[in-house]
Amino acid sequence: MSIWQIIHIVEVTLWLLLGASGAYILFFALVSTLWKQPVSRLAVYLSGKIRGMRADSYYRYLVLFPAYGEDRVIVNSVQYFSAQYYPYDSFHIAVISDHMTDETNERLSRMPITLLQPVFEKSSKAKAMQYAVDNIKGDYDFVVILDADNVVNPEFLSQLNDVCALGYKAIQCHRCAKNSNNDIAVLDGVSEEINNTIFRKAHNRIGLSSALIGSGMCFDYHWFRDNVHKLSTAGEDRELEALLLRQRVYIHYAPDIPVYDEKVSNKDNFQRQRLRWMTAQVQSLLRLLPYLPKAILTGNIDYIDKTIQQALIPRSMLIVLTFVFAVIITIIVPVWGLKWWLLFVFICISLYVSTPKALRSHSVFGKILALPTLVWRMLLNILKIDRKNTDFLHTTHDK
Repeated sequence: MSIWQIIHIVEVTLWLLLGASGAYILFFALVSTLWKQPVSRLAVYLSGKIRGMRADSYYRYLVLFPAYGEDRVIVNSVQYFSAQYYPYDSFHIAVISDHMTDETNERLSRMPITLLQPVFEKSSKAKAMQYAVDNIKGDYDFVVILDADNVVNPEFLSQLNDVCALGYKAIQCHRCAKNSNNDIAVLDGVSEEINNTIFRKAHNRIGLSSALIGSGMCFDYHWFRDNVHKLSTAGEDRELEALLLRQRVYIHYAPDIPVYDEKVSNKDNFQRQRLRWMTAQVQSLLRLLPYLPKAILTGNIDYIDKTIQQALIPRSMLIVLTFVFAVIITIIVPVWGLKWWLLFVFICISLYVSTPKALRSHSVFGKILALPTLVWRMLLNILKIDRKNTDFLHTTHDK
């Protein structure tokens, strides 16, 4: 076998690996745009009736704010949430204060909430939620998980209550950006919306479960209480997904219930955040694989799909790597480069289609020049991934 044959085999293998991730996002991008599920006139009538209904009772909600060193944002978030247009005795807010200042804790203690101040040897969001469930008394119908920087509208619980009344036990709300102060924050917000399209909206459209995202989540309280102690990594949202899908609990995406989330706005925070996500993705894949044969035998399509998701190459890395390889291969062997340019075009189309129309502006896509630097930092993160590491990597907020 000649050296050129070996190079060609390696080149085709790389193309297939990147192409598999590209094909996945292209499929769901097209689903989000083109898929129209046929329904009968009766189904249309009934769906219209359901959309017009409001829940005839008020569920009781426990609202958890795990907060690690979140002194800059937590008080404002709690104040916003306290202004809900919802019966005051039907929801309760709890802040799990971890490594926050005495001044912040003093301000929180004056609010009508439960303030928990655990001392963990190793902090994590999972431990904070476990501590809350163990120490907060009372019986609730649902639990809502929010990040310390999340802000919601006054109608949040009322809207969520209507969705819960339809029988869903796991709901992911529409997390979206609340800041766009620089190129990095804008790109982070666009990435979030692409995720919403591909992994949530499109999945639900063909009957698959939505992906979770770490905050803006709502679960049946009793299910959550019985399962939260099974969490053990920094990727608690991926663990929750795996538990739900193994138990065949459907995850509903609620696109009309926004949860405003602060996007990272400097390169160091971006790199730290992506390292946490990439580590969680590797850990999640390794945890999912042992149960994959059973999922295949029992036809658990949601679980199979979730396992495939964890094996995907991150989109920003995918588009940059495809472009770089397309240029290099075209220079070396032009005829080989054609399939790389086709893959690059299909990935670009997928991301464009998955981006909400309101964000498809020249000003937004002009910020794409910041992407190569961010991808380089993500590539450096690969060397730092430790599949056995369960330490909590905190992303700080800019002042």
